Amino acid sequence: MSSWPHHPRPARPHSHTALHQAPHPPSPQPPDQSPHRATAAYVTLAGADWLASASPFPQSVHALWCDQPSAPVVLPCGTTFDVISAPALFGRRLLDRLWSAGPGSGPVAAQRGRLLLFAAPGTAQRLPALLAWEEWSRAVPPLLCHGKGDAVTAPALYPPGDEEPTAPVSRWLVAPEVRHPWLPGPEVLLWACVRAAREGATAESAGGGGIEAAPFATPTPAPR
Repeated sequence: MSSWPHHPRPARPHSHTALHQAPHPPSPQPPDQSPHRATAAYVTLAGADWLASASPFPQSVHALWCDQPSAPVVLPCGTTFDVISAPALFGRRLLDRLWSAGPGSGPVAAQRGRLLLFAAPGTAQRLPALLAWEEWSRAVPPLLCHGKGDAVTAPALYPPGDEEPTAPVSRWLVAPEVRHPWLPGPEVLLWACVRAAREGATAESAGGGGIEAAPFATPTPAPR
């Protein structure tokens, strides 16, 4: 498992995906940021459509965002997406493996010291079983797998401005940007978990103590 063995990540659909007729909140793009940075940190109109589609009442989700675009929203898992929650340090290492040597990731959020990876439906059920067969599974910290019957709190469409008194408890690292985003499945995340666990063990044995506890940074997509 020294390199990514599967097919490369499918090309992303064009961002100008047809949207529903429901009202949408604005999607600000600060002038000091590059288009890629703005896309990674801020949910686009098409991305908001995708998130709302997870709810049985998508119009109500859109209405909430129109009134409070900086409000987080609770969304069910298991149909549109599953969510795999990892501790911050291991999650950052996992995300780095996905982008540097793998096919990339789907939407990703940081929340209360954990990293939330949005994955293909069914991943929450299959990933723990696949990990149980891996010799490196003991080096993987406990993962919270949210699937059918569970719900997660998605970050706001875009973070609050600098004038806000407190920092948000959650924010997007890789925000939804298209109506049908590519989502990693259990095999992809299994590969990344094993790679991250092996590299973490190597760093600790070399006296590095693992990855330094630094703030999250938006990953740079691997060349396609």
